[in-house]
Amino acid sequence: MSRVSKPYEIVERALELSTTDGLVVIADEHSSANLRWAGNALTTNGVTRGRTLTVIATVDGAEGTASGVVSRSAVTADDLEPLVRAAEAAARGAGPAEDAQPLVSGVPSSPDFTDAPAETGSEVFADFAPALGDAFARARSGGRELYGFANHELTSTYLGTSTGLRLRHDQPTGTLELNAKSPDRTRSAWAGRSTRDFKDVDPAAMDAELAQRLRWAERRIDLPAGRYETLLPPTAVADLLIYQLWSSTARDAMEGRTVFSQPGGGTRLGETLSPLPLTLRSDPHAPGLESAPFVIAHSSGDSASVFDNGLPLAPTDWIRDGKLERLTTTRHSAALTGLPVAPAIDNLVLDGGGERSLEEMVAATTGRALLLTCLWYIREVDPATLLLTGLTRDGVYLVQDGQVVGEVNNFRFNESPVDLLSRASEAGRTEKTLPREWGDWFTRAAMPALRIPDFNMSSVSQGV
Repeated sequence: MSRVSKPYEIVERALELSTTDGLVVIADEHSSANLRWAGNALTTNGVTRGRTLTVIATVDGAEGTASGVVSRSAVTADDLEPLVRAAEAAARGAGPAEDAQPLVSGVPSSPDFTDAPAETGSEVFADFAPALGDAFARARSGGRELYGFANHELTSTYLGTSTGLRLRHDQPTGTLELNAKSPDRTRSAWAGRSTRDFKDVDPAAMDAELAQRLRWAERRIDLPAGRYETLLPPTAVADLLIYQLWSSTARDAMEGRTVFSQPGGGTRLGETLSPLPLTLRSDPHAPGLESAPFVIAHSSGDSASVFDNGLPLAPTDWIRDGKLERLTTTRHSAALTGLPVAPAIDNLVLDGGGERSLEEMVAATTGRALLLTCLWYIREVDPATLLLTGLTRDGVYLVQDGQVVGEVNNFRFNESPVDLLSRASEAGRTEKTLPREWGDWFTRAAMPALRIPDFNMSSVSQGV
C-alpha cells in the first residue's frame, strides 16, 4: 500500500477501503498553543499537534440501516484498514439506527479540501505576550497578582463520504482567562475573553477592570438570601442561554419532556417568551464568531445525527422578537415532529436592541441592585421548567443609586433561563463574551447584559 499521510489522503484511502453500503470519514487535525502565568510571571507555555480520525460505516438491512462509529487518535496509514473494518463490524453488529437517513449528497466540494491543514503556534501570541508582560508590571506596582492562561486551538476538519462529499473547515478557538488577587488572597476578580486570533484582546484593559473590582471589594457587606434586582453580565447570560439551547430539542419538547413542551401536547413554538424584543440566533457566518457551515457529527445524540454529516447550515433564529421560533432538529427528528430541519450551530447570539454598556446600566440603577461577575457549577434541577442551580463566583457587588458601594457574599441561585427572559426588564448592548462555566465546550457567543428585577438568590454560599 502506498504511504499516505496528508489528511485528505487519509480520508480518500479510508473511503477506498470501505466494503459497506455507506461510509463517512472525518479527519480532525488539531494544533494548540498556550501560555500560563501565576503571581505576575509566566510559568509554562507549549505547542501540541494531533490527529483524530472518525469512521462511520452504515449497513442497509431488511429492518433498516445500522451504523457503526469508531474514532482513533494519532492515526497513520497502517492504522486505516483495521479502523475501517472495526467501524464496519460495529455497524453489522448493531441494530437498525433510529436516526437513519440517506447520507447527504450534492453539496459542492470545498476548494481547499486537498490543502495542508492550518496550524497555530507560539506566533499567535506575538503581540499579546508583550502586552501581558506590561500588565504584569502594572499589577505588581498596584499591589495585585495576576493568574490565568491563554489558549489557542486550530482544528482543520476534512469530511468525506461515499456519496461524494469532500468538505473542509478550519476552526480557530482562542480563550483568555485572567484572575486578579489581592496579596493576602482575600479578594479575587475574574475576566475572560473569547478570540479567534488574540489580536482583539487587551490585557491592560482587562487588568484595569480587575483592579477596579478589587477596589470595590475593599468594603465587605453581608446580605441574606432573597430576590434582588440583579445585573447579569454577558458571560453569565451566555452560560444560561447556552444551556437553554442545549435543552431545546424538538423531539423532547414534542414528547412532553422539556420546558418547551406545550401542556396537553405539542410545543410552545410561536409563544412569546419575553416582553423585550429579544432575538436569540445562530449563524455560521456571524462576524467574529464564524463556525462550521455544515454539520460535523462524530456521534448521534438528541441534537445531532451522524447521517446528517455535511448538511449545509443556515442562519437560524431560535427566538425572534421575543417569540419562540425554532427548536433544534436533525433530519430524523424533523420528520418525526413535522418541524423544519434546524441543526445546532456552534455559536449563539442574543440581540435585544439595547445600546447601554454594563457600566451604563449600573449607572442607571435606582435603589439597590446586585452586579454579578460570573456563574459556575451550573446544574439542572428540573427539565420540565429548566430550573437551574449554581453559584456566583469571583465577585458579587452591591449597587446603590448608580454606584458600586462594596462587595457582598456569594450566593447559590435557583432560576430558569426561560423564566428570566420573561422577567428581564432591560437588555444592554450585545458584545462578544466568554462563558465561564461552558467555556471548555462552547466559546463563540455574543450577549448583552440583562437586568432582572427579582433574581432568586436562594441561599448564601461560601464560594469565592
